[in-house]
Amino acid sequence: VINVGGVRHETYRSTLRTLPGTRLAGLTEPEAAARFDYDPGADEFFFDRHPGVFAYVLNYYRTGKLHCPADVCGPLFEEELGFWGIDETDVEACCWMTYRQHRDAEEALDSFEACPSAASAGASSSPTVTSSSLSLPALQYVAFASLFFILISITTFCLETHEGFIHISNKTVTQVETEPFLTYVEGVCVVWFTFEFLMRITFCPDKVEFLKSSLNIIDCVAILPFYLEVGLSGLSSKAAKDVLGFLRVVRFVRILRIFKLTRHFVGLRVLGHTLRASTNEFLLLIIFLALGVLIFATMIYYAERIGADPDDILGSNHTYFKNIPIGFWWAVVTMTTLGYGDMYPKTWSGMLVGALCALAGVLTIAMPVPVIVNNFGMYYSLAMAKQKLPKKKNKHIPRPPQPGSPNYCKEDSQVEMRQAPLRGCSLV
Repeated sequence: VINVGGVRHETYRSTLRTLPGTRLAGLTEPEAAARFDYDPGADEFFFDRHPGVFAYVLNYYRTGKLHCPADVCGPLFEEELGFWGIDETDVEACCWMTYRQHRDAEEALDSFEACPSAASAGASSSPTVTSSSLSLPALQYVAFASLFFILISITTFCLETHEGFIHISNKTVTQVETEPFLTYVEGVCVVWFTFEFLMRITFCPDKVEFLKSSLNIIDCVAILPFYLEVGLSGLSSKAAKDVLGFLRVVRFVRILRIFKLTRHFVGLRVLGHTLRASTNEFLLLIIFLALGVLIFATMIYYAERIGADPDDILGSNHTYFKNIPIGFWWAVVTMTTLGYGDMYPKTWSGMLVGALCALAGVLTIAMPVPVIVNNFGMYYSLAMAKQKLPKKKNKHIPRPPQPGSPNYCKEDSQVEMRQAPLRGCSLV
């Protein structure tokens, strides 16, 4: 008889021996009454643990299958498994994702802070300026200033392509130039981004990890072309002009600054975590689309040749599908339900293939989307919970195990377990 948290469970000693080396297997040994909390009057062992989880643990001894309760979060179930000495890898495949998703989400979103301003001013990743080093108003001002210059820089980049801000220069060689004031505005933005980048790398405790961050790499790539362009603009050599022309072409890297917004918006960071967590689903979607495109492009090519003019040797005068590679574009547009209408079948057999292609595209896209949406919902709910979680003044610290407690083990009578040493008990 095992009393766990006030709930009594009965089982055979032979059942507990099926997993030797675990805590429950130790109850079958002769000295178990001295090592654990045993009540001779009730003839039962007592453990002050979670009774609901223990029912699943005991069922594992009985059936050999370890399932995870749906109403218990993963970290709690993991802690209970560690106490009873059961390896987490014994969890059945049907419950593994339920068991792991909470911990995976916790690890992925550990950078979220309870204070939104602290999270936004804390830069792109953990190796940045800590929020404790600055006051809350200062963090808010830095966050708003950074957001302002990001939006100004992106707006300037877009206006540089507008006809109203472009004029033709005929000084020596005819070339296209933008309005000077846009260059000045971009220069002010670059100065701010440079200052921000230098401050963050200066106060960062781990500069190697700082430089490995993808957002910090984007900062550097978006800043350098401006300084190189300014430095080479006064040179007249052919090599300098070639490099200058190349730098003007790669101005598009400035649009990467849009990713800096992820530092200030929780939703964008959640989207990034969701995309990384859904990599397998995206790969599966791409594979399905690639197979469908290849199959239907081939089918539409031959279907359109049914009933072609006998005098047309290639059979392509009455159809848009001159060859199979051209059909790739039509298959992609049809399977993704866009349907531009620039290419369409003209024969009854081609229309039948087109209908099948459209139906297959809807089914292909519909399969991985629920998984991706579920991942986003899980990450977003956890992120919002972290944002709104109030700070605790006094954190609860459990009482250390005392002699006679089921959590307490004597050094001269300990049981080997497959799990790591338990809290309050140094295992041999």
